[in-house]
Amino acid sequence: MCRSIKTLRRPGEAATTGELEAAARQYVRKLSGFRVPSARNQDAFDAAIAEIAAVSRRLIESVGVPVEEGPDRWIR
Repeated sequence: MCRSIKTLRRPGEAATTGELEAAARQYVRKLSGFRVPSARNQDAFDAAIAEIAAVSRRLIESVGVPVEEGPDRWIR
């Protein structure tokens, strides 16, 4: 299922809140099977993304990687 998930954080650098949100969004899209939620499901998607981003931040910080406020630096 997750073979095509790309790296969303540069090794050796602090993670940004934007990168954590992008990773959470990618996971929710992959898990749900929907790239864009319907209007009816938007609140559920947003809540899942926020919760997963928060858990991801705790994980990243617990392994010694700092998290900075900022955008996703990988946006092309």
